[in-house]
Amino acid sequence: MRLTKRIVLFLNLSLLGFACSEPEEEKVYFPLPQEDLEIVHSEVQSFMVDTVVTDLERPWGMEFLPDNRVLITERAGNLLIVEDGQVKENPIQGNIPESLRHVELHPDYDENGWIYLSYYIEPDPEGEDVGYTALMRGRLEGDRLVDDEFLFKAGPFDEEPRRLRVGHSTGSRIAFDEEGYLYFAVGIRGGRMNAQDTSRYSGKTLRLNDDGSIPSDNPFVDTEGALGEIFTYGQREHQGLIRHPETGEMWSVEHGQKGGDELNILRPGLNYGWPLASYSTEYSGEILTEDTLRAGMEPPIHHWTPSIAPSGLDVVLGDRYTGWTGDLFVGSLTQRMLNRSDLNDHRVVRDEKLLEGIGRVRNVKFAPDNYLYLITEDTGLMVRLIPVE
Repeated sequence: MRLTKRIVLFLNLSLLGFACSEPEEEKVYFPLPQEDLEIVHSEVQSFMVDTVVTDLERPWGMEFLPDNRVLITERAGNLLIVEDGQVKENPIQGNIPESLRHVELHPDYDENGWIYLSYYIEPDPEGEDVGYTALMRGRLEGDRLVDDEFLFKAGPFDEEPRRLRVGHSTGSRIAFDEEGYLYFAVGIRGGRMNAQDTSRYSGKTLRLNDDGSIPSDNPFVDTEGALGEIFTYGQREHQGLIRHPETGEMWSVEHGQKGGDELNILRPGLNYGWPLASYSTEYSGEILTEDTLRAGMEPPIHHWTPSIAPSGLDVVLGDRYTGWTGDLFVGSLTQRMLNRSDLNDHRVVRDEKLLEGIGRVRNVKFAPDNYLYLITEDTGLMVRLIPVE
């Protein structure tokens, strides 16, 4: 593995106990390593790379349960469970979708036990439909999903003149806000201008009640011809979506085309510009649009050119990583690294590339044990970053 600014030191972990010991009453999802690991020195925080799971097959999402187990989704339709630091031999049984994407716990999981899954309903090669992005929920009973409920599907998507390839990524993510509303990212499908059409689900963030119904205060619920589920529109492919743990705002990262990847704060009813206002260009290098900003459209708070192809994202808080507190971490697919964005309020001061070459970082999670985790799609790893003073 090629790591940026790497200085490999072999140290006995007992000498690093002040940095690695587990505080009392904290979650322990994986035991701390009992062997020497390499130390990576970033601009403001040194850390060790602890590989906790290997041999994953195209993982997409991960979620940390209160009982110290971890759920990992694989796109082939496997909902894996990690217990005592080991992936159980058999995945979760039950009505698990075949084309699985994200997994998210209900904010009141301790009381209701709901686990939410996003997935893709594959197109019928002989039929009219070319696929749906869908949402369901269920509860765990041992190693089985029970009480499963289909909640919602976005589509069918009009893919003319190019039909959607079977297995093509749909980029769905799930997040909940402080009031318990569910936000659901649906990527662009079909013609580009579908993202600007509020009668279509393509290129939108949807806001739902936790049972899949439409909240009465959604911005387009009383707009004739518009879909009541829509919260924001004009988005291309937003594969990262979180509630900011301090501000409560909904943050997303979005794929541009060639360059112009975006970091956005989602606000009700706003148009985020695609494809009329963008920092992207055509893949050929030709101009996509003359406008990076346009009246009535919300600009990104940050953009990346060249593209990093952002996927999962999360914010580090607390005092475990003294150099990273308040920073935003974004997985990169094309550059195969972890991006750290140094935030000052709503402004990115600078970006730093970490773990270059580790693989296509599909998801990033600051877990309840206060460690930062990431999963890689192509190399099939789940990695924990352990800070070192």
